[in-house]
This record gives sequence, C-alpha cells and structure tokens, in this order.
Amino acid sequence: MASEKNTYYVSVGSREISQFSNVSPWDFKIIATDEEITKLREYFDQEYSSDWQGFWRAHVPYLEYHDDPQNDAVDSTNLLIYQMIYDLGDEEAKNHIRSLGLLKENVEKS
Repeated sequence: MASEKNTYYVSVGSREISQFSNVSPWDFKIIATDEEITKLREYFDQEYSSDWQGFWRAHVPYLEYHDDPQNDAVDSTNLLIYQMIYDLGDEEAKNHIRSLGLLKENVEKS
C-alpha cells in the first residue's frame, strides 16, 4: 500500500520542513510521503551533527585543515539532501538545483 503524498515546503539553511507555505521562509516545494519526509529529516539531522563535529574540530590547532572528514560528511550529506529535493521537487525546485550544478549528471528520475 503506497503512502499518501503531501506538499511540503523546505528550507535547507534552517533545516525546516513544513506543510504550510506561510509559516516561515522556504526554498523548495516538494511532494513527498511521510517516509520520504522522515528520510529528509534524518539527512538534516545527520548534516547538523557533522556540522557540530566540524565546529569542535576547528578549535584544535594541530589538526590539518585539508584532512577534515567532518566537512566531507557535511558535503556528502548536503548532496543527498539536494538530490532528494531534486527527486521530490516541483519543476521550479528542479530547475534551481540544476542551475546550482551540485548534482552529477542531473539525471531526472521523475
């Protein structure tokens, strides 16, 4: 049994997902199931955790800046977030993400 899809409004910078367009500023409009929203929330949580780890690592002066797995984790999670938004987004979201050039190949799945 397929889950019902609903419209959501996503702000990547503030990591917000809302069903209401007038509650706070948003970047992308997506159509998703509850399970897909849970996965997107997990990506946001993962990115937040990696970001904090990078913050603490930045305060250790003897660690080399070019060897930073926390920043790599943030980058890879952000790519997963943008890929998911691309896959679930409306045409405006897809066009915007395409214009950013973040995704390899930008193969449309929908």
